[in-house]
Parts: sequence; C-alpha cells; structure tokens
Amino acid sequence: MATSYPRRDSASGLWRLSDITSNKLNYGTWPGSFGDVMLFGGGSPGSDVNTIQKIAPSTLGNATDFGDLVQAQDKSSSGSSSTRCLWGGSEDPGLTNIIQYVQFASSGNAADFGDLSATRGRLSAVSNQKKCFFAGGKAPSLVNIIEQVAFVTLGNASDWGDLTVSRMGCTSTRSTTRAIVAAGSSPGESDVIDFFEMESAGNAVDFGNLVGTREKPAACGSTVRGIIGGGQDAPAASNIIEFVAFGSLGNTSDFGDLTVARENLSADGNSTRGIFGSGATSPGRSDVIDYITMSSEGNAVDFGNLAAAIQIHNGASSNCHSGLEVFDPDERFLISNIVGSGRAYFIAGINNNPAGEGGSVLHKNIDYFQINSTGNSSDFGDLTQTFLNGAGAASATRGVVGGGTADNSNAHNVVESYEMGSLGNASDFGDLTAARSYPFADIASSSTRGLFAGGQPGSNVIDYITIASAGDAADFGDLQSGKYNGANCCSNTRGIFGGGVDAPAQMNVIGYVTIASTGDAADFGDLTNSPSFVGATSGKVRGLWMGGSTPSQVDVIQYITIASTGDAADFGDLSDTRAGVRGASNSIRGVCMSGYKTFRSELNTIEFITIASTGDAADFGDLSGGRYGSQSGSDSHGGL
Repeated sequence: MATSYPRRDSASGLWRLSDITSNKLNYGTWPGSFGDVMLFGGGSPGSDVNTIQKIAPSTLGNATDFGDLVQAQDKSSSGSSSTRCLWGGSEDPGLTNIIQYVQFASSGNAADFGDLSATRGRLSAVSNQKKCFFAGGKAPSLVNIIEQVAFVTLGNASDWGDLTVSRMGCTSTRSTTRAIVAAGSSPGESDVIDFFEMESAGNAVDFGNLVGTREKPAACGSTVRGIIGGGQDAPAASNIIEFVAFGSLGNTSDFGDLTVARENLSADGNSTRGIFGSGATSPGRSDVIDYITMSSEGNAVDFGNLAAAIQIHNGASSNCHSGLEVFDPDERFLISNIVGSGRAYFIAGINNNPAGEGGSVLHKNIDYFQINSTGNSSDFGDLTQTFLNGAGAASATRGVVGGGTADNSNAHNVVESYEMGSLGNASDFGDLTAARSYPFADIASSSTRGLFAGGQPGSNVIDYITIASAGDAADFGDLQSGKYNGANCCSNTRGIFGGGVDAPAQMNVIGYVTIASTGDAADFGDLTNSPSFVGATSGKVRGLWMGGSTPSQVDVIQYITIASTGDAADFGDLSDTRAGVRGASNSIRGVCMSGYKTFRSELNTIEFITIASTGDAADFGDLSGGRYGSQSGSDSHGGL
C-alpha cells in the first residue's frame, strides 16, 4: 500500500492539496479517505448467511447491503485497516482456515486473502493499520495461538505468539499499540484478560480480570479504553458493559448496560463511538444496533437495526477504529521543521577543558536537529542564562527546562521555556517548588504536563507543571527515596524514573507514576545495572536507558515495556562507553547525545537506535560542541 501523506515516522516536506487528492483517489492511506464505514459479515439468523452489511458509525441509521462473503459462515472474526476489512476462520457450517477481504472504498463481494495456519472457529481478531491478529478459537480442540497477516500483502498467516490460556469465544480490542483479548471458554467461562504489544512478536501476558466469567461478548475501544459488552453469563445472556484503561494493568470497571442482553454479538466503532450489533438473546436472535460514547460511562442507546435478526460473533470491523493512526493536521506531522515533526533539542551544559586549554565554559545555547534523518545539529537560540544539571519536559509545541544550576555551584529553582515552532530564545516560565540540581534528567511529560523528580541534595520530591501555561510548579508526590542524577522516560500515561544515586549508593531501582494524576511513585522493577549520569528516552511502548556511570562508564542500552512492570532487559550497546549522555526521540527512533568517555573530555557525537527493535547504536552526526550536564527536549517523544 503506497503512503503519500505525512506519518509519525516520515514527516517531511510540504503536502499539496493535489497530493492529498491523488492519495484519496488512488491509495486511501490519507486518514478518512474512504469515509466512515463499519461492516458486519456473515452470521446466522437461523442458518448461516454470506451477507455483508454496512453502517456509518458517525450517523445513526439502519444497515444496508455491501456485498457477500466467499461462503455462508458464522463464528468467524474480523479486523481492519483504513482500507481493507478481513474475516478469518469460521465454525459453521464447518471449521475453515479461510481469510477473505474487501476494500472499504467500494461495495462488492469478498475475495481470497490467504489462510490461517489451521482450520478454526470461535476465534477473535484485532488490528492496527499494518497488521491483523487472530487469537484463540477451537480447531476443534481449544487453541492459544496468536497469528498475524500484513494488510498490504495477500498471503497466509504467520505465528506471533500464544495467549496465556487456550480458549474459544473470546473477544479483542486495541489501542494503536496494544491489543487485549478477554473472556471466552476454556472450557468453562473465563474472566481472563490478556494483552500483547502489536509492534513486536511474543506471547500475551496477564492484564487483569473481568468483573465475572463469561464467553461470547464483543469489544470496542478508544485510544485509551478497551470496552467489553454482552456475552453469556451462564445460563443467560448478559447486558453488562465494562472497561479497562489500556495504559494500566488491572481489572475492569463498570461502564453501563446494553439496550438488550445478548451473546454472540459484534462490536467496533470510530475513535469516539462504540457500536454493538446483532446477537443471540437466549432464545432468539437480535437485529439491534446500539452505541455508547466511549469517553463517558453510561448505558447504550439505540443506533438502528441490521437487515434481519441475526447472531454475528466478532464479525464486524470499521475503517475508523481506535487502532488506526491518529491524525491531527492542526499540530503534527504536516511540515518538516515545524512543531511535532520530529525535532530533538540539546540544551546548554558545560564544556570542560575546551580545546585542551583547561578551565570550563558554561553554555546557554540550544542545538536542534531532525531525528528522522541523519546529520549535524543547527543553532536554535539561547536560554536567558547559563544552565546545567537540570531536566527537561516538552509538549509538541513548547519545551521546558528546570532545576539545576546557572554557575555550576548553587542549585536554583528556575524554569524556562522555548517555543518549538520558530527559532529563537527562551523566556522565563516560573519556579520549581524548591531549588535543586541533578534532578532526573531527560523527559517525563505528556502533551499537557511535565514532571521534575528528585535532585541534589537527596530530594524525593516530584513537581509538575502545566506546559501550556507559564507559572510555578506544584507538588505531585514523592519518589520511593531521596535520589538524584537518574533519568526519566515516559509514555502518554506513565512517567518512569530509573537509576540515580541515593547517597552513598548508586541505584538500579525503577519507579513510575501516572502523569495525569498525582501521587507517589510505585515500584516498577530494576535496571540491569546501577547507573548515574545516565540518559533515557522512549517511544509509545518502550523506555530505554543509555550509558551512564556505575561508577565506571558503560556502553549499555537497556529497555522496558512501559505499560507493564518488570525488570529491564538488554537492548544493545553504544559505540563506546560514556556517561553524562542525554536522550531524545521521535517515538520511532531514539538518539543519544554527547556525554564523556573520560571526565573533562566531552563528546560532540550523536548516535541513534530504532526503539521497536534491539541492536547497537549507529552514528547519526555531530552537535555544535561536546557538553556535559545538558538538558534535552523533543517535540514528538513517547509521551505525546
């Protein structure tokens, strides 16, 4: 599938209206190109049918005809990209391994896509823009298989991993990065919720539990919530709707009720509206389509009706669901060198022994470069004063630095900000709650909040600011202990703090908080070593720590999966041992900036890694000069 619009991992150039028009007509990879379509395929009103029905999730109304599947079938499962809708497997009239597809762009009949690895039915499917995953089912015994296909290429499914429990009659939903698989029969009704990451192959792990055991429900979701409704709570059908937050492991909470209790139903929707349709009402079938607004708990309301009373389990999917790439033309990804395009910032610091002449030079200059290319940094502007040993935070439009020292001696509470959309100098933002140097460096922030944690002397304080509004920081909570000189990373829900010094000991402890709330840090796990003067960065899924002093300099790169808890694992190595590094990312690629191999001999090098894979760092380019004690920033880091 061609891509001719700016994406998170490729945002360069000006995008002309003619390019966008061509894309919509020819490829459909511009978000929303093919409109607002949800398809229901197959099912059984009494005997199996091959009909495909469609609705527009944003518009209330009854379903209309779209085309036909390649055969009459029930208890298949469906997933979709923005252009293609797939159905895989089925139980009735017999177990099959068929994967078939349609193009959302035009009504018509399904065609052959490929095959599952074995015949199975009563499975579930989940998808993002790139891949469709098929999980669980019966073949005829219960299976725990997760396999995947890439939407862009016709072909057979390949292995991805395993569920924690073999089961059938489960259901699935997703954010843009994470899939959950819930409920089912194993063979008794199950309350298990598994999850797996859609960026890297591997087995599912435990997420939490439903409020009760059930099988044959349906699921939809927003980018932050997974929502499960209906199913069988033996011996009766259920009307319960419950939800989880994708960013935090745990059990479901009550959301509301469906308009009709039913099992063997289907669900999907768009980014704001969840839609449930069809089902078995014990006895009988239902033509009801109802919907919820996913951001607000409450009961479902009437949407319209299918063409007939029918049960279709997991057989519906849309081209506008929450697993597809979010597009915001007002702020991100349209023009290179403008906010959100993938810039890294390397800010101020100290250069010891410049040009071998001894002494130290304090800096206030800001370097910047585009992370998605390689090359040297350029001058952006200056802070209002020399600045080192502080920390950074950033939204897609504004960068902030805070804490540290201006004279390499006396800690200060100063916070300054710079506007990422245009070259220029920083201005005063406000103050931290207390003066401190060596807070946890690099970035722990969402699009709205920035966190500043720890610092010397022995502070356990976490402050927060609202990035869009200049003003003083407020108390957020506390780290597990008073420590300093570690490094932060983040997703859009969690801030993560790793390493550092709790004098006199160097620490391997990782702690985390939920950025949108306030409270104390909780234990996450441990790093593979105990580094100070370490750098960190993150994508949407993974957090990385790079280099550091243990107390000798190391070349270690290690990583965690941010949404879960547990110990870090080996990622690869920097090109050489170094400490005092700074990290940044565009959520796809991470960069490691400057540092020193031997103290008072700072490096000007930039190296990069691809966050979703593992491996050693490669050369990127050079900074304007080697500096230690610098701050970092990015307009597209993992917290945005």
